Amino acid sequence: MALTALAAMLAACASGPRGPSDAVIARALQGAPGAAQPSTVVATELAFARAAREDGQWTAFEAFAAPGAMLHTRSGPRPFAELREVLEDPEEAVQWAPRTVVMSCAGDVAVSLGRYRDPEGTVGTFVTVWQRQQDGQYRWIYDGGGPDIPQPAPRSVPEDGDIVVTAMDAVEGLVASCARPDAPVAAPPSGSVVASGERDPMQSRDGTLRWRIDHLADGTKLVAAEYWFDGRWIAAIDERFTPAS
Repeated sequence: MALTALAAMLAACASGPRGPSDAVIARALQGAPGAAQPSTVVATELAFARAAREDGQWTAFEAFAAPGAMLHTRSGPRPFAELREVLEDPEEAVQWAPRTVVMSCAGDVAVSLGRYRDPEGTVGTFVTVWQRQQDGQYRWIYDGGGPDIPQPAPRSVPEDGDIVVTAMDAVEGLVASCARPDAPVAAPPSGSVVASGERDPMQSRDGTLRWRIDHLADGTKLVAAEYWFDGRWIAAIDERFTPAS
C-alpha cells in the first residue's frame, strides 16, 4: 500500500475535479494543420482520466500505456509493466486534465502538461509523453509529475447569495512547423531547455519535437520539451518537480 500511495503522488495524474468538455476542446483546437491534431491527444487524455475514475487508476494506466512505458517515481523513471505487478487500484483515483499539448509536425509524438488533484486534495502538475501507435491511437510512453510546494491556500466556501465565476475551459495546442527543403530543422542552441540536461534528449521521427527527462540525486524530476516553429526552437515545457518533504 505504501508503494501505491507513493506512485499515486508521483504519477502524472489528475488535475482538478472538472476538466474541459470535449465540445470545448474540439472548438478550440479544430484549426490544427495536417496530421498533428492536439484535440485528439486531449480527447485521449480525458478518456484516460475518465477510465481512471470508472475502471480504477492503475487499470487505466495499463490500458493506455504503450509498450515500454516509463513511470517517473521518486527513485527515477521505472518500467510501468514492472510496477503494475504490485500496484493495486486505490478506492478513489487521482483526477487530472491537460492544459497544454505540444506536437511534432507529423503528429507521431505529443507532450501534454496539466494539473492534477489527488483524493486527499493535494494539487500539482504532470507531464505525459504520448506516442501514436500503428493503429493510430495515442498511448503514453512517459508519465511524471509532482505536487505544488507549497500547496495553495484552501478555497473559501461560497455563501448563499455569492456570485461564483469559474475559469473558462482552455487548452493550449502547439504544433511544430514542418521541415522543408528550403527550411530544414536546425540544431537547437546549446543552451536550450532540452540540450542543457544530463541525459541525451529524445525526439520525434521528423525531428521537430524534442524532450528531456532528468532525475537528480535528491529526487528532483526535470522534464523539458521544445518544438521547431517558424524557423526557430521554442521552449514549450520546462518543469522542475521537487520532492515533498
